[in-house]
Amino acid sequence: MSEKSDKTEQQRLSVFKTYKLYVGGKFPRSESGRVYDVTDSKGKWLANAPLSSRKDARDAVVAARKAFGGWSGATAYNRGQVLYRVAEMLEGRREQFVREVADAEGLSKAKATVLVDATIDRWVWYAGWTDKIAQVVGGGNPVAGPFFNLSSPEPTGVVTVLAPQESSFLGLVSVLAPVIATGNTAVVIASEKSPLPALSLGEVLATSDVPGGVVNVLSGRTAEIATPLAAHQDVNAIDLAGADDVLAKELEIAAADNLKRVLRPQPVGEVDWSTTPGLDRMTAFLETKTVWHPTGALGASGSSY
Repeated sequence: MSEKSDKTEQQRLSVFKTYKLYVGGKFPRSESGRVYDVTDSKGKWLANAPLSSRKDARDAVVAARKAFGGWSGATAYNRGQVLYRVAEMLEGRREQFVREVADAEGLSKAKATVLVDATIDRWVWYAGWTDKIAQVVGGGNPVAGPFFNLSSPEPTGVVTVLAPQESSFLGLVSVLAPVIATGNTAVVIASEKSPLPALSLGEVLATSDVPGGVVNVLSGRTAEIATPLAAHQDVNAIDLAGADDVLAKELEIAAADNLKRVLRPQPVGEVDWSTTPGLDRMTAFLETKTVWHPTGALGASGSSY
């Protein structure tokens, strides 16, 4: 019996994973039906990834816009709880991400483990900022006159995020988490060379409490997907972290059509995703709303307000 079982186990074929896009809380294949080969650092085939089309990009924007009202209207405390839940799910699938990051970036298991742990910690870090950022960048303003004003941050809207090419997971989370932590919704273009951790992150988001459409993940040729998104009239901002100098310039010109907010990429080699982030990536996609209110005036009832 034991010998037969061993023979059966040896003959078993592995179940290859089918990677899909993550759009509107669902997992569609690319509208084009195209895929491309994803290989490891040594050229060994890992999987077929969807090759997103312009139609996929437009669908992702529609989903992000639809989700924006509910996500931006949620309390900051609730958004923090949701993001922390994502970190819990990442912790539960830690070994899978260690394997995918090791393959994607040509790292040993030990080094990939360090990166994955840092990524989960980074997600928790941003989850903790959701209900604190308003106190840091908002507040009462000193004015001269019988009135006072209060400034508070509000999310910009739909943000296209070009994930870093060289950091498939830590870099991805470092540019995505601050966008949604502050109430924006996101259309993410995964690393062209190493998209698998980003596509797996979509599965984590779907099984956590993040509403569908808040994050949409596309894979494929970065330039092909990013070009229509940069010019899209319903995209409010774009983070060019994963663009090279030539592509970044082209996208910045395209984004000027409707005055998008553009976060320019840092020079290659000058970005260390492992360092503790500041607030720049959160404040980059926030707008400041200021409310003025009179003081000492009498209302209709005669009471002051």
